[in-house]
Amino acid sequence: MRYRRLGKTGIEVSEIGFGAWALGGQWGGQDDRESVAALHRALDCGVNFIDTAQGYGDGRSERVIAEALKNRSEKVYVATKTPPAPGPWPPSPYCHHQDRYNAAYLRSNVEDRLKQLGVDCIDLLQLHTWTSAWNQDPQPLIDLLKLRDEGKIRWIGISTPEQDQSCVVDLMRAGLVDTIQVIYNIFEQQPAAQILPVAAETDTGVIVRCVFDEGVLTGKYQSGHTFPESDFRHRYFMGDRMARSVQRVAAIQEDIRQLGADSKYSTADVAALFALNHPAVSTVITGIRTVAQAEMNAAVSSKEPLSEELMTRLRKHLWLRGVWYGGK
Repeated sequence: MRYRRLGKTGIEVSEIGFGAWALGGQWGGQDDRESVAALHRALDCGVNFIDTAQGYGDGRSERVIAEALKNRSEKVYVATKTPPAPGPWPPSPYCHHQDRYNAAYLRSNVEDRLKQLGVDCIDLLQLHTWTSAWNQDPQPLIDLLKLRDEGKIRWIGISTPEQDQSCVVDLMRAGLVDTIQVIYNIFEQQPAAQILPVAAETDTGVIVRCVFDEGVLTGKYQSGHTFPESDFRHRYFMGDRMARSVQRVAAIQEDIRQLGADSKYSTADVAALFALNHPAVSTVITGIRTVAQAEMNAAVSSKEPLSEELMTRLRKHLWLRGVWYGGK
């Protein structure tokens, strides 16, 4: 496992992080014992960064992580997320931060995160979404600084809203966040335009999510694949979205084959290494729910970087599809 500095935090985190959304049960049925086993195997493979959230099973993911870490001696960094108070997701331009992230709400939620994780201080507390409408008055981040000064949290971050990822640019330049969490993958490459360069300029740690685009960029799905209604991906790939995605993944795989890289990398390897190619990226959090996934994803870090020729081809697979899963 290779490690990278998480921006101004100064800590060294594993290139491959543990994405713990599925541990909350929203990706179909999940046995907590299997989740704990997957966590232990990932840690054994060198993973030292875990990303979770209150919204992942209303604290279930956090509790499972706490259980797994009870008997571990090595330092493991856990990032969690506070969601806004009930209202539109993501917050609309007309939402007031006083209604979604007021000081009392943040304090109460942080106390709950501490309890669920079984810790006295949260390594990284991220606001689970944001809107650029609040950039002129980012009071919620000021309130989190107070909680940091009290020793409740060490570092502060924001997980970008899919529709407005660049909302974090002004916040990075103002020094209000230690980290950002962004969607960056072979299909969604827009962060390379401004977000990642500004992160490098301001020494902001970058956590990449959705590197497999909810699994399709691993190459494991066929065009007719469907998910149970209880699974988040049932709506994400509604209609013809799976078929369209699979067709584009096939084109990526053809480029990999033409360059003879299929003998060195799986499609999933290429997807993760694409994101790790950018020097501003600190860690890529991959969804893990089984021991086998822990081993497979952690192994990506030992692979050699992608060639510039392959990277050039992959950049041409940028897909300006918009946010297709926000409605019914």
